[in-house]
Amino acid sequence: MERMPKINQLLKKEISQALLREIDFPAEVLVTVTRVETSDDLSQSRVSVSVFPEEKTEKILELLDKAVYSVQQRINKRLKMRPIPKIFFREEKQTKVAGRIEEILAKIKQND
Repeated sequence: MERMPKINQLLKKEISQALLREIDFPAEVLVTVTRVETSDDLSQSRVSVSVFPEEKTEKILELLDKAVYSVQQRINKRLKMRPIPKIFFREEKQTKVAGRIEEILAKIKQND
């Protein structure tokens, strides 16, 4: 389906901007929206976020869960799309796995 990738990309952009404007993250923390996956019926979007440093991930996810209402309100105002999916934040795991694989490959290469 051609439409879903466009919707996911649009939501990713809008949610990223909303996070920048709506949430005061601690100064030493970097939060990135890495991916958005929206259900086919547009009822919900799972937003994957990457947090650096990683040990702050749990705290940041709690912060995002508390702020989800204001982020949702901002998206509702900005987009002319109906329905607007309900947002759920979660930790980005695929990037972590890919990073770990690259780390292992680099070690193997060094040992050769």
